[in-house]
This record gives sequence, C-alpha cells and structure tokens, in this order.
Amino acid sequence: MASEQLEEYLEAIYDIGEKDGTAKTSSIARCLNVAPASVTEALQNLSGKGYVKYEPYKGATLTEQGRELAESVKRRHRLLEVFLSDVLNVKGETVHDEACKMEHTISDDTASALCKMLQAPSRCPHGSLISPCNREVTDCVSCLAGEPEPAEPRGEPIRPVSDLEPGQAGTIAFIRGDGNVVQRLSDLGLTVKTGISLVRKTPMDGPVEIAVRRTKLAIDRAIADNIFVTSAPVKT
Repeated sequence: MASEQLEEYLEAIYDIGEKDGTAKTSSIARCLNVAPASVTEALQNLSGKGYVKYEPYKGATLTEQGRELAESVKRRHRLLEVFLSDVLNVKGETVHDEACKMEHTISDDTASALCKMLQAPSRCPHGSLISPCNREVTDCVSCLAGEPEPAEPRGEPIRPVSDLEPGQAGTIAFIRGDGNVVQRLSDLGLTVKTGISLVRKTPMDGPVEIAVRRTKLAIDRAIADNIFVTSAPVKT
C-alpha cells in the first residue's frame, strides 16, 4: 500500500471513529469512494502493519501507532489550510482540496516550520482544532523565538482541556502560543504541571468552566484551545 493511500485510510478511520467509535467497512467505502471489497483488503493490510485493530463484519479502530500517524496527517492538513487561506489568500473549497493534495507531500519538520511562520494557530479556517507538535516541549515560546525544537517525541499523549468530560481531571502539559499567552494563563494560575478538572462545557463553543486549586474559572473557548493536558492528574 502506497504511503498516500495508507494515510488516506487512517485519516478516514480517524474521522469516522471520532463520531461512531468504530469505523465500519461501508462507512470507509463511502468516505473514500471505493468498493467495500477494496476497504476489506486495505484494513487487513493496515492490521498487519499494526495501524488498526480490525474485526470482520464489525470494522476497525486505530491503534496508538495508527492514531499518531492519522493525527500527524490532520495537523499537516489544517496548517496547510491556514497557510493557503491566510497567506496565499485562497478561498472556498479550494482550500480544503489543495490541502488534501499537499498533506501527503510535506514532512513533520516542514509542518513545524509552517506552524512557526503562522505563529502557532489554534484552529483551521473551518474551525477545527489544530493539534500541537509531538515534541517534548511545554510551550511554544522558545520555538517561536527561533530556537531549535527538541528531537525527542513527547512521552505521553496530550489533548485539549475542552476534550475532557465533566468530572475528568488532567495535568497541564503544554501551552500553545507566544509569551503573552503563557503569561496570561500564568496569571490565572494555569501553568505547566498544574492539576485541573473540567466542571462543565457550555454549548456552541461557549466558555469552559474548570476547577484549579479549589477555585473555579470560566475561560473562553479560544483560551481553552491553548491548554493541553495529560490524563493523569496531580495533587495541588
């Protein structure tokens, strides 16, 4: 299986899985506009490579390895959309279509360079959240200042605080943005290694209420986009 085709399948499984939990063969076939028999063959191939867990007649879910690659493709795609829209002034569906073509041809290092040039955007033009890089960094400050990125990958998966469910807790592991963002969050007591829990999320991308050090804070969703946590809480 060619690398581009592999990434297309993982991306489709990721998107379907986000909505339905398991990506069924028929759903993948519709998403990619291919025959179900071709999907079955591809899933068997991906399972053999360790990217998916596949059960005949049930569907597929991504392994940790598969999810990591799918998220890398998504990150490249959404950064390219920002570049095409904000820098090249490309408009409409052309932005998505062009990003689909380009996402398979750039490396993660090039994606990081794009991220720096675009000043670490949090969302693509369509409103989807852009995941942070997978390097072992706690914020974007040194990176945006031009210092080299660490070569080591992040040891533990992170996710935006807005992905938590009410009552779930985590530890702040990464803050996206420049020094002003880091300082603004620090003033609120939201620093790396701080334990927080989600109290509630208001609908329609409204404020997110969190608890930190026995205090409840209502923060704008745009601010919440910059805070990423690991699943393991710490005592404060």
